[in-house]
Amino acid sequence: MGRLTDKARVTKVRLGDGSPGHPAVETDTRADTLAVEEPLQIRIDGVDFSTTMRTPGHDIELVHGLLHAEGLITSRDDLREARYCAGAVGPNNENTYNTLDIALRSADRFSVAEVGALSGGISPAAAACGVPASADSPRPATGASCPTLPVGEMPGRQLPIRNVITNSACGVCGTTSIDDLMKEKRYTLSAVHPTAELVVSLPEQLKDGQKAFRKTGGIHAAGAFTADGRPLVIREDVGRHNAADKVIGALLLDDRLPGDVPESDPDRATYLVMSSRASFELVQKAVLAGFSGLVAVSAATSLAVDMAKESGLLLTGFTRSDRFNLYSGELAS
Repeated sequence: MGRLTDKARVTKVRLGDGSPGHPAVETDTRADTLAVEEPLQIRIDGVDFSTTMRTPGHDIELVHGLLHAEGLITSRDDLREARYCAGAVGPNNENTYNTLDIALRSADRFSVAEVGALSGGISPAAAACGVPASADSPRPATGASCPTLPVGEMPGRQLPIRNVITNSACGVCGTTSIDDLMKEKRYTLSAVHPTAELVVSLPEQLKDGQKAFRKTGGIHAAGAFTADGRPLVIREDVGRHNAADKVIGALLLDDRLPGDVPESDPDRATYLVMSSRASFELVQKAVLAGFSGLVAVSAATSLAVDMAKESGLLLTGFTRSDRFNLYSGELAS
């Protein structure tokens, strides 16, 4: 565990003042440090409950906090065990430690049977996943597989499946998430080559439309912009994902999703601009809607960069009035 950071090749772009001897745009390509983003698949007694994106590390704490927030546990004693699935392996057959199987302790308030497992002991899927009966061992036995038990076929109360953005197969990893998204996407993204000046202008225009932010200082914004930098839709929300969803929903309701509008249309939405960092989920939303570029004012995660490169999405981060990092795509020559 502890895969907190990763390295990626990035082009740092800085706008100069154009004075003699100083180019208008300076670029420097170098290695950059990114925060790692990987999916964590959570199963409760063999039943898929959630797949959430996170930075690996402290996953047991994360799951306890999540289940407490969902009202499924009230104390540490409500969990009998939490184990990484031994069958959760990546492309090179190494354990990704990205699938956790949780066994809840039987109680009058909330029994194991209620979440779809057989009462009295570990479910067949958890057993096949190498989950030991004791919580003393930090890792499961190796060589086990992790079958998925369909929620609809399980006895007892059905668990809600929340936020599942990858498939339900055991062994989710960054590669799995990207492959799934590439299969799901409807559009082939149109390549764009903006000028550096255009890129840095987009967050400034987004800021002009952030009325609630100017009053509160605590709200995110998303905006859809044309290829020549004109704002089409700007929305705000306390959640950055919600802000993006509002923009995409507005375009959808108007039959103006980027992928549905011809490139020759001057009012076609081309760039999704975010007041936040660029996570995998925001890249996912941009790709599925057919945007050609995602411009973020904060950092990009490792999985967001990988997905942008794979899909052909132009991606920038740390976008300021005079500089930005170009993680994917090319500028105008």
